[in-house]
Amino acid sequence: MATEVANPTIAKISLSERAAKKIRELLEKEGVPLEQGGLRVGVQGGGCSGLSYAMRLDTQARDRDKIFEEFGARLFVDPKSFLYLNGTTLEYEETLMRQGFVFQNPNAARNCGCGSSFTA
Repeated sequence: MATEVANPTIAKISLSERAAKKIRELLEKEGVPLEQGGLRVGVQGGGCSGLSYAMRLDTQARDRDKIFEEFGARLFVDPKSFLYLNGTTLEYEETLMRQGFVFQNPNAARNCGCGSSFTA
């Protein structure tokens, strides 16, 4: 498998410590080994602003994925999605009104109110 571990000094997607903890919890709950699995994040067409974020747990990286690891958790990103996500920080938010992952994306020219779609 020819996965690529991204060079953090050139291009990167960051994980907050809280997001990494949640990813580890979700992988453990699903029985996926932490050293192999991770959260797959991506971008797809759609949503109220034109592009929407996609994510799901994955048991392993794919051939051309960029892999980012912080605080013991891994993110898998396909090359096309990385063009839109470079520089993004993935946070996990837990408030009375909202619970879930939040993308802090500097490439987003405009975000929708729900936070799950954007315009680049």
